[in-house]
Amino acid sequence: MNNLLRLPAVMSATGQTRSTLYLRIKQRLMTPPVKLGERCAAWPADEIAAINAARIAGKTDSEIRELVTQLEQQRAAKS
Repeated sequence: MNNLLRLPAVMSATGQTRSTLYLRIKQRLMTPPVKLGERCAAWPADEIAAINAARIAGKTDSEIRELVTQLEQQRAAKS
């Protein structure tokens, strides 16, 4: 079972501010949130962990973009 993280938890886990987090989404360096309702969204915890691990491993932005693309494809395949 995959846990979902709301914005404050993602900000804490990544060390990024809200504006930086949404900039990373626009830059394709972070997966977009899953819409849970009209005004509610969250991120799968395993996606955040994978992106954090890539950052810690020193992956380049282009490698992280590839990872984000893979994570989005996996998410689409599950739905």
